[in-house]
Amino acid sequence: MAPNPTPPTEPQDSPEGYVGLDAGDAERLARDRGWPTVRALPPGAIITMEYRAGRLNFEVQDGVVARAWKG
Repeated sequence: MAPNPTPPTEPQDSPEGYVGLDAGDAERLARDRGWPTVRALPPGAIITMEYRAGRLNFEVQDGVVARAWKG
């Protein structure tokens, strides 16, 4: 059996710090801070609920991050 892959390390960064930022600026900042995956979603988007280490999610409304969370 193959060993389980090591999940990517997450930056020591608070998702709440992205709320209120322009979505494009927030994504660039998150990538600069080391997030390998950044996902922008519209309000009410239907998404799967699996946790993925190294992913930062943004709920974007009117071009601004309204909510941000890991996974």
